Amino acid sequence: MATLTAPFVSWDKSWLIGVHEIDAQHKRLVELLNQLHHAMSEGKGKDVLGGILESLVAYTKAHFKAEESMLEQSGYPEIVQHKFEHAELTRKVLDFQKKFEAGGFGMSIELMEFLRTWLKGHILGTDIKYVALLHSRGIK
Repeated sequence: MATLTAPFVSWDKSWLIGVHEIDAQHKRLVELLNQLHHAMSEGKGKDVLGGILESLVAYTKAHFKAEESMLEQSGYPEIVQHKFEHAELTRKVLDFQKKFEAGGFGMSIELMEFLRTWLKGHILGTDIKYVALLHSRGIK
């Protein structure tokens, strides 16, 4: 019988910001991060890890684009800083992905911890700032 392991990132309802589309995307990011961690823990090969990493990168970019569009349309005053945070994470992850694909860098718990910490901190520290504005615009 297979042993169930706890997820690397446990979704918590305190992470809900009250915007359905964004909450669903955040949950999907958590699922992808857990898939990547599980594959790494199981010692999966570079192809499997690379495929999951590619999915995580692509979904993160799509999430950022959707979120930024919503914020721009709503006139969010801190959009420039918000986009900067997204761009910084994207840059770091793409740099890691290049090194990983070139064989110069393995999947590590440090990377996973960085991604977990960044995601939680971004949702609870940065994304939460735009909730009142979006709700005032009828976006839920």
